[in-house]
Amino acid sequence: MRILMIVQFETEAFNAAVKDGSVGEKMHRILDALKPESVYFVEIGGIRTGVMVVNLENASQIPSVAEPLFLTFNAKLTMHPAMTPADLGAAGLDAIGKAW
Repeated sequence: MRILMIVQFETEAFNAAVKDGSVGEKMHRILDALKPESVYFVEIGGIRTGVMVVNLENASQIPSVAEPLFLTFNAKLTMHPAMTPADLGAAGLDAIGKAW
């Protein structure tokens, strides 16, 4: 299942990694482990934020994608199931609408 992850990086932890020169290696290590379909870095509400799409086979994989971000950058994380247009088309909305 595709999951949209919104990761907000705690400022002090991220700044420390920038200042000591480890931010690039840490971020590459995390992204190599997560293998996101896509990833973008943005600012949301003045906070460094990563927006990622990851593919999980089951819920037991959540800790393996969340914990590296928590432990490395003291990040805040939200996860949302996400659908492609094809997924939405296969959802059977017409039948659901008729039933309800």
